[in-house]
Amino acid sequence: MSRTYARSKELFEKASRLMPGGVSSPVRAFGAVGGQPIFFRRGEGAELVDVDGNRYVDFCQSWGPLVLGHWAEAIRADVTEALAEGLTFGACSPREVACAERVLEALPGAERVRFVSSGTEAVMTALRLARGVTGRPKILKFEGCYHGHSDGLLVKAGSGLATSGIATSKGVPTSIAGETVVIPLDDEASMEAAFADFGDELAAVIIEPLPANAGLLEQRPELLGMLRELCTRHGTLLIADEVINGFRLRYGSYSDTVDLRPDLVTLGKIVGGGMPVGAVAGPARLMDQLAPLGPVYQAGTLSGNPVAMAAGAATLRVLAEGAVYDRLETLGQTFDATLTDAGSATPWLRWKRVGSIIWLHCAEGELPRRSDRVKAEAVDRFNRIHPAMLDRGYYLPPSGWEVMFLSAAHSPEQVKGLAETLAELLGAL
Repeated sequence: MSRTYARSKELFEKASRLMPGGVSSPVRAFGAVGGQPIFFRRGEGAELVDVDGNRYVDFCQSWGPLVLGHWAEAIRADVTEALAEGLTFGACSPREVACAERVLEALPGAERVRFVSSGTEAVMTALRLARGVTGRPKILKFEGCYHGHSDGLLVKAGSGLATSGIATSKGVPTSIAGETVVIPLDDEASMEAAFADFGDELAAVIIEPLPANAGLLEQRPELLGMLRELCTRHGTLLIADEVINGFRLRYGSYSDTVDLRPDLVTLGKIVGGGMPVGAVAGPARLMDQLAPLGPVYQAGTLSGNPVAMAAGAATLRVLAEGAVYDRLETLGQTFDATLTDAGSATPWLRWKRVGSIIWLHCAEGELPRRSDRVKAEAVDRFNRIHPAMLDRGYYLPPSGWEVMFLSAAHSPEQVKGLAETLAELLGAL
């Protein structure tokens, strides 16, 4: 059936007169894939319905937090009850205590958690805490990795910037950018050299245990082990950015899977159950340096929002049972098997899947472990089929740099349909 996007087009034209680029976040813009953003009316399980009445199977899932799907029945009662009690208090509530208990029981070694309102804010807080504890100015990050849009981290950062071809951001003073040391992923020699040059100045190193913001760049365990050893030797804190990874691939921290043993963990997305929540977790000796106990200041009017805490705690309660992760892995295996069969005639049809995260890299050769080895033709091939995927009823992230997410609400048939349609359209290229 032919689709119309007239109402979305009308809304985008109006939005473009009211908001920069017509969007509230640049990753929602369709600059890489052509066309204009879709405006959505509602989400139902694994599906989205747009303002023109078109229905899509959603493999973006709000960029990862909806591990149970849209407005999951398992969390509705808790969230509805919280809504009836009030949207926000700007004060303490029992719901943030309940959510904190859920988070900490899943993170061995973490004794305190500070809730904030976004992943960007969580990372910013963790870095300030690291600088406050160590008394050092510099941080080390890895090229292509995105950790939010705070000033010191917009240096050779992530997918949104890679999509629009911006290496760094205007508005970031060189004095701030100069406190960020950037090295490639998957490069032990660069790590050793960075610590040799700056080890006594590094407050923290930040890394995603599974980088998933500019492709899905699975790192070698030996490299992660070496990073932990270098941080320990030089008195540098190791921060695991698990805004995407945390609770997505297992109940708790993905760092435990790869034995990273971070000093601090930043969380987001799933711990809010789809609501705006971020968090920093770690041992009391570090976390108690935050105000009001310590000298490192952080505050937020909407931090620990009771409705968001209800959504987060309810989501974690369901995930703690374990069945969701089994279902997600089964769906992932269905995707692998279907695309292997359907795409067998297309030798460059390659992908990486870790649990419920999937990334297409449509180029021959070894799958990359660092962003500068992502092949331009792979990104271009994904971007070229994106409009046709929309017309077939599949909503995917609007960039070949981005990953797709499975949810417990997806059916095997929907996952098979995704794989078969990808194979058909990519094969036709």
